[in-house]
Amino acid sequence: MGEQVVQQSGVRLDRWLAQTHHEISRERWQEWIEQGEVRVNGRTVKPAYRLQVGDRVDYSLPPDRPPEIDLRPEAIPLQIVYEDEALLVVNKPRGLTVHPAPGHPHGTLVNALLAYAPRLAHGSAEFRPGIVHRLDKDTTGLLIVAKTDRAHHRLSADLQRRVIHRRYLALVWGAPSWERHTVDLPIGRHPVNRKKMSVHAGENVVRYQARPARTHFTVRQRWSRFALIEAELETGRTHQVRVHLSAIGYPIVGDPLYGGVRTPPSDLPDELAQTLNNLQGQLLHAYRLEFVHPLTGEPITLEAPLPDDFQHILSLLQR
Repeated sequence: MGEQVVQQSGVRLDRWLAQTHHEISRERWQEWIEQGEVRVNGRTVKPAYRLQVGDRVDYSLPPDRPPEIDLRPEAIPLQIVYEDEALLVVNKPRGLTVHPAPGHPHGTLVNALLAYAPRLAHGSAEFRPGIVHRLDKDTTGLLIVAKTDRAHHRLSADLQRRVIHRRYLALVWGAPSWERHTVDLPIGRHPVNRKKMSVHAGENVVRYQARPARTHFTVRQRWSRFALIEAELETGRTHQVRVHLSAIGYPIVGDPLYGGVRTPPSDLPDELAQTLNNLQGQLLHAYRLEFVHPLTGEPITLEAPLPDDFQHILSLLQR
């Protein structure tokens, strides 16, 4: 149960609730309001009700409505980088969604894992067994999967304690003048586009429930219009590397959400320009993973080579 006092006038009730609780869609709030589960100053109202400063909004958060899921095993190829009785680590390809979600009820990494290893940890939800952390659909690289509940519990705790270290490589537009740079900007839901995240400051940190986010960047190589950047996560927010790089003016090449899809300059070599135009997603790769084994306490360090399309573009830049 929640109760909040409104600090702004004129905004629709359903929009205000979606902005306040960005993890729940506006459509779900509309359903909940229509069912009488939200009250303004003690009375039920319509989703389009315009709030006024001082209004008291009482509500219960809508129960999670699980996405349509299809947890049948599917024979999708996997690249296993490490495996034992407690866990495995995969090198996820571009275009593979990690777990079932609205619009992706099957054909996911979870479906592939169930075909490869039928016994996985229960995980944090029915539709993501074994999943400890996630990568975006078009981000490639290393991902830990727990086989046992004990391993999942300990790995999840280590993730919360920030002792699982993840490093990424990204090709960005622009050539930074700095060698090392830390971005410390809270990340919350984008004010307009619900598919995006955004950095926030001042009063918007509370308004959009932005959470602290910190990323350390190092330039590994630079060209006149591009740079290869290593990113080390200190926190693990949704789209964190993508949002932070875009916020400081260096969006990841091929990123459709954060400004990385651009028309290549006319003076680029034809093969490079054509390859950039044909990209199917952002050039972001989780290349290095460091963690402590949840059962043995052994330190484990793994690396995955860049995918072919990423490596091909780097080779064209080297020319």
